[in-house]
Amino acid sequence: MVMSRLRTPQIRLRQSFQPHPPAHPRRNYAAPTTPSSSSSPPPPPAANNHPPGSSSPSHSSSVDPTEISHFNALASTWWDPHGPSRLLHQMNPLRHQFIQSCLSNTYDPFPHRGLRYLDVGCGGGIFSESAARLPHTEAVVGIDPSAAVVAVARRHARRDPSLCLPGLGPQDLQGPQQKLTYIQTSIEDFPQHRPQSAEQFDAVTLFEVIEHVTHPAPFLEACLPLVRPGGWLVLSTIARTWTSWLTTKVVAEDVLGIVPRGTHDWRKYVNEEELRGWFGKRVGWGRTRAMGVAYVPALGWRELPRGERWGNYFFGVRRDDRV
Repeated sequence: MVMSRLRTPQIRLRQSFQPHPPAHPRRNYAAPTTPSSSSSPPPPPAANNHPPGSSSPSHSSSVDPTEISHFNALASTWWDPHGPSRLLHQMNPLRHQFIQSCLSNTYDPFPHRGLRYLDVGCGGGIFSESAARLPHTEAVVGIDPSAAVVAVARRHARRDPSLCLPGLGPQDLQGPQQKLTYIQTSIEDFPQHRPQSAEQFDAVTLFEVIEHVTHPAPFLEACLPLVRPGGWLVLSTIARTWTSWLTTKVVAEDVLGIVPRGTHDWRKYVNEEELRGWFGKRVGWGRTRAMGVAYVPALGWRELPRGERWGNYFFGVRRDDRV
């Protein structure tokens, strides 16, 4: 196969992300990028102008207005299992499977109640709702910077009275005492919306989020304090390889049309070894897990051994009990 013989260019990663060794397509981590609808692999962007550890005004928020506009347009169809978000609906069982495999390494036996989740970039609430219905869940907080998709999430959750705690009704779904709470905010501004300044969670989830963030290093830094000692930060994303460009840009967006065109910017994809190397430099974040997955037409998402090396994958990292 021709694609298997292509050699991937060398990479110098963005701020604070340094792979060992660098061996993947270059990505610009200093300046915002505009999602490309082109099927051809983009040329290597300019080198990072900000040395590791420095900051720039563009890092004050992880929110990219172009990304928000794209997902606002999809808000009304978020809960259509056959619509533009159908791959997210089909992936949801694997999200729970991977989270349980991570949390099982912390809890033995697995707890029957009391777990708290923070779903960052919750969108219309596909994962947040399903997590809130689990018997072991105490509370789920879903946050997203898009007012349109948060409105969709709240409206859909109001259909299920079981998501309200005793004594509260569906009309109170954005209150702080709900089993499921939605807040329109970025991760940087999230602490301002919660009265418990030291609030932490057993699992902080970033599903299909980090590949839409221009500066993932400061974005992840903002997430870390929200994971309680012994808890997990769990995400899913896409490796930045020629294979993923072919499958996610050409096949999924242009040929099959199962993903809306312009959803992904190949230059924003993040490789598993980059995440592992970045977390390895953080004190108190040592244990990691990864699981590769692939979409099989007519069958849905399936676990793929070592799939994290070339395409979609889940990644989890545990915060040490004593930090």
